[in-house]
Amino acid sequence: MTSARVLDGALTLFAERGYHGTALSEIAGALGVRTPSLYNHMRSKHDLLEAIIDATTAGVLEDFHAVRDAGGDPADVLFRAARVYAYRHATHRREALVVNRDTSSLDEPVRSSMQARRREHEHALRAVIAAGVEQGVFVVDSPALASFAIRELCVSIARWFSEDGPLTADQVADQYAGFALRIVGVQPTSTAS
Repeated sequence: MTSARVLDGALTLFAERGYHGTALSEIAGALGVRTPSLYNHMRSKHDLLEAIIDATTAGVLEDFHAVRDAGGDPADVLFRAARVYAYRHATHRREALVVNRDTSSLDEPVRSSMQARRREHEHALRAVIAAGVEQGVFVVDSPALASFAIRELCVSIARWFSEDGPLTADQVADQYAGFALRIVGVQPTSTAS
């Protein structure tokens, strides 16, 4: 038994049942240990949720900053930003489900901190869109609404994507990045990837 295994077991159950729908005894049962044994690897169920949400939201921001900081014209930056976000939701489905459903279950001040990270990502994506509008590359009335639409589009992937499905995570990410460009009035080209 390791802390990573406990966290992975909790992640699976939180994704399937929700944070409030999962008891510590169920996590222990899934891992084949007694509940008191979990305390060798965690302080509380809340700490498990916090660790999952912290790592996930930090990863999303790290992905975004990497593609934004690589530069390029607004269409290239938006394509890469949407693609990496879509890809993450296809390849980290459990984490995405937990973050999007259970962040509000965090205690303060942790909840506000994690929500601030999510807002940072939203504002940064909105800034990319606003820059594209200012440069005449994008045609959209509301960069905020376009950012919301793109993020919600990508978030939905976690609910339906299957590794056994007809499309790979890369194929889905490429198509969703194209959808993001269409939202802001740009026809995707093969050079956008």
